[in-house]
Amino acid sequence: MQRNLSQGNLLKNITMFSLPYFLSYFLQTLYGLADLFIAGQFNGADVISAVSIGSQIMHMLTVMIVGLAMGSTVMIGRFVGAEDENGISRAVGNTVTLFLGVAAVLTFVPLMLVQPMIRIMSTPAEAVPGASAYLTICFAGIPFIVAYNILSSIFRGMGDSRSPMTFIAVACFVNIILDLVFMGPLKMGAAGAAWGTVLAQACSVGFALVSIIKKKLIKISRADLKPARPVMRQILGIGTPIACQDGFIQISFLIITVIANRRGVDISAAVGIVEKTISFLFLVPSTMLSTVSTIASQSIGAGNPVRARAALKYGIGIAVSIGVFFAILFQFISAPFFTMFTSDEVVRELAVQYMRTYVLDCIMAGVHFPFSGFFSAAGVSILSFVHNVCSVLLIRIPGAYLATVMFPATLYAMGLAAPAGSLLSAVLCLIFYRWLRKQGRV
Repeated sequence: MQRNLSQGNLLKNITMFSLPYFLSYFLQTLYGLADLFIAGQFNGADVISAVSIGSQIMHMLTVMIVGLAMGSTVMIGRFVGAEDENGISRAVGNTVTLFLGVAAVLTFVPLMLVQPMIRIMSTPAEAVPGASAYLTICFAGIPFIVAYNILSSIFRGMGDSRSPMTFIAVACFVNIILDLVFMGPLKMGAAGAAWGTVLAQACSVGFALVSIIKKKLIKISRADLKPARPVMRQILGIGTPIACQDGFIQISFLIITVIANRRGVDISAAVGIVEKTISFLFLVPSTMLSTVSTIASQSIGAGNPVRARAALKYGIGIAVSIGVFFAILFQFISAPFFTMFTSDEVVRELAVQYMRTYVLDCIMAGVHFPFSGFFSAAGVSILSFVHNVCSVLLIRIPGAYLATVMFPATLYAMGLAAPAGSLLSAVLCLIFYRWLRKQGRV
């Protein structure tokens, strides 16, 4: 099903597209949180740390896949806006061909690097066996992760955010049930969390393929699968900088995790719980990034840059408003909230400290995430890469390290590194946007 978002009431289109997208992200994040929550009910800090570290590495690979797939979403969106059916089929076919190769590479290469990754992460000794098992199982299941995210990117490019929501709902339900069984009665620990994740993704992909075949939602011919250099160039030209940007950001998070891991298993577990929670709160800016990207790309394809800019402004307004709400809320509810994840008082207190400052990043992300979506739609995703790299190298990593050295008894200072880095990103985005406007490019 296609939906041309370059026409009709803009705010209504943003709402109708973003709500299913938000629910998709919500469900995807929910089963990530479920892993930690269920692990904390049946296991100690060692398994919590193992699942946290393993899931962070997997999240890094996943967001890079999603970033690369953004090239497909934008390309398909432009063809939808231009009402070019042949272009849509060609973009979808080339996406399938491209990501078959990506899935093959991402399955075999990481499997050979499990132990080096464990060492690089400075994984606490107690968590090494669990983290190793978690990563080995999840790496073997990467084809399912790639398949789900590519199918979702295709649907979203065509203006359909409801189908991906249905697919991830299936995965979420299956994952929670399997986590309870594997980590509860079967006592499989971190390996159980990994098996739950992989099998849930496999069920989701199976459900998606059955839906596509039955409803004949995507129409491509064998000729569309043949790599077309112009299409591939544009998909990779848009998606590669985003994938590199997202990967670089995740590497910075991993480096911060390493800093935390070297301070002991309690801090490692606390930081892991907070990172999962923050990823949940980032649902709104992430949703606005993708919503702005899709609507702006379709609007640009339809020759309407004014509508694209209006979508950006709406996206920032919505994301910042909700970010302010979360930043205030978690100053009061952090302590009871983290009781759900662990009964360890030390881990809980450390998580509260880290959260109360880190949560301010929700406000700043509400600015630079929608800008990143807009830059991608405009075909200048390299600008997103630049502002994120500057944020990471100049503030996030050095800030976290200095906070650890100067304030070793608390995590309050370390939590400020992320919002400070995002503030720099927001400033750079505003500068880039004004430059593009002066150049008449958006």
